[in-house]
Amino acid sequence: MAGQVQPHYDAGRLDAVRDSLPCDADVADVADVFALLADPARLKLLLALLEGELCVRDLAAVCEQGESAVSHHLRLLRAHRAVQVRRTGRLAYYRLGDAHVRLLLDVAVTHHDHAPPVIHPERG
Repeated sequence: MAGQVQPHYDAGRLDAVRDSLPCDADVADVADVFALLADPARLKLLLALLEGELCVRDLAAVCEQGESAVSHHLRLLRAHRAVQVRRTGRLAYYRLGDAHVRLLLDVAVTHHDHAPPVIHPERG
C-alpha cells in the first residue's frame, strides 16, 4: 500500500540482541521469581524480613496473616532461595536469602516511591 512505511532494522544488531538474551529456561526461572514476588502476602513477608530475621509467629503477627499461610509462603520462598532458615530448638527464624533479594526489594520499593501514582483499573 502506498504511504505505509516499511520497518527498517539492522539484522546484525538484532542478531546481537538475540544472542545476548538468556536461554528460555533461564528466562522462565527469572519469571518465576517475579511471579513469587507478585503475591502481596509473600511480598509483605519479604519486606518485613528487610528488618532482620523473624520467626513464623512474629511474621504472622507483623504481616497480619495466619501462621499456616505464612508457613506455606515461606516454604515457597525457601524453595526459590528467597529466604533462608535458622533453627533454634523448635523455633525457625527466617531471613532474606541473600543480598540479591534485598537489592530486588530495595529497587522495587525505590521505584514505587519515585514513580508517579498508578491508576489500577483492575482494582476499581
